[in-house]
Amino acid sequence: MKLEDIKNVLILGAGTMGQQIGFWFAAKGYDVIIYDISDEILTKARKRIEKFSKTIVKFNRMDRETASEALPKIIFTTDSKIAAEKADIVNESVPEKPELKGEIFNQFNKLCKDETIFTTNTSTLLPSMFADATGRPEKFCAFHFHDLLVTSVVDIMPHPKTSIETTELIKQFAEKTDLIPIVLKKENVGYVFNYMLSALITASLTLAQKEVAPIPEIDRAWIGVMHTHAGPFTIMDSIGLDTVHSVTEFWASKTKDKQAIANANFLKKYIDAGKKGIKTGEGFYKYGN
Repeated sequence: MKLEDIKNVLILGAGTMGQQIGFWFAAKGYDVIIYDISDEILTKARKRIEKFSKTIVKFNRMDRETASEALPKIIFTTDSKIAAEKADIVNESVPEKPELKGEIFNQFNKLCKDETIFTTNTSTLLPSMFADATGRPEKFCAFHFHDLLVTSVVDIMPHPKTSIETTELIKQFAEKTDLIPIVLKKENVGYVFNYMLSALITASLTLAQKEVAPIPEIDRAWIGVMHTHAGPFTIMDSIGLDTVHSVTEFWASKTKDKQAIANANFLKKYIDAGKKGIKTGEGFYKYGN
């Protein structure tokens, strides 16, 4: 696979990041297919992408004409064979569970052409955890995105079996689509920015779980000193509390750390109440239009 061969992008998972990533590549001229397991999920994704296309213009990240031209280039499907048929590059954004990621890559390895490149948008898992399950570990690496409303920075992280050619191709693809690639030399949980962010999130959750201070006050402390637009709990609402919980719970189960377990349980109360963040209209805070 060469850079000029990439025409079709397949997004596995129609959640918040899958929507943003799919829209971005469509806006850069690629044909995009977004795959998920139910029509209900895809219907919601389509509506949210339409809203995102307007928001990204308001954020001055894209002009109105480019945004409007991107929407017709996106196909939504629950048919894995149709999704895989023409895919040149795959980016996965399913829940943060290595077994699940391995299963879906294994499924699409049997459907995609041999030269198709596989990438994962995982936030804190290491690609080596499920690289062999992809069936093409040398053509697989992490290609991680942040909120595309605010930044073009992406992480490219190879695992020990990733070929040099694959890493270089993803770097070229990122640059061609107006992204700013940070290429890691080795695997690291959380890449660069997320590694630092996870420490902030853990500390913030611990303060809240121990009732050291109310959530708004913890945010105010961070915003007031660091002069940022958002505090850690607003950031978590943006990420999605289900995602934050999934990551926290996974590492809590691995480390058996009592505070990590307590933080996971603290988050679960919000999840059980349907408060998953901005995408549901309420998380730690309530959100309107």
